[in-house]
Amino acid sequence: MPNQLPITILGMEILRKKSKPVKKIDADFLELVEDMFYTMRKSNGQGIAAPQVNSDLAVCIVDVSHHKQYKDLKPFILINPVIEKESGEDVTMEEGCLSIPGFGVDVTRKEKIVLKYDDFALKSVTLETDDMLARVIQHEVDHLNGKLITDFLTPEEKKERKAELNRIKKGDFEMNYPVILKK
Repeated sequence: MPNQLPITILGMEILRKKSKPVKKIDADFLELVEDMFYTMRKSNGQGIAAPQVNSDLAVCIVDVSHHKQYKDLKPFILINPVIEKESGEDVTMEEGCLSIPGFGVDVTRKEKIVLKYDDFALKSVTLETDDMLARVIQHEVDHLNGKLITDFLTPEEKKERKAELNRIKKGDFEMNYPVILKK
């Protein structure tokens, strides 16, 4: 039975570190991935990256099947993902994050990406995609590079929303999933 892992919250150092490449697929890694899937589902996320469950490995999971255009797309695992190319229009949309509960940020991203990642045999796969799938992948890959949606705030917005962010760092929010706060 998979475990629901606690989500690391803004302020935790692991959220700001570059993740380490996955070099082998073993029982521990498979258990982590299974627990990440379960945690993402229980937390109602569209994606989850290993740093969000306190792991430093470069792996994330994406599930956009609740969007009508992707209803037949199964959730998938990206091991060691790297965005090779971004193209198309700049699209701005509000994004949220399991690690920053109740906090939304307008984030501008390119509408299309070319992604390289490894499969479970650690063989390289290339994916070209756009729209919401590209956005969610970009968000999760940002996590693996130590980048958060708060990094998209302007200096003025950071100043205006500082108290709100400090409350989140202290755990002053209501969420229906377990969390880990900086001590």
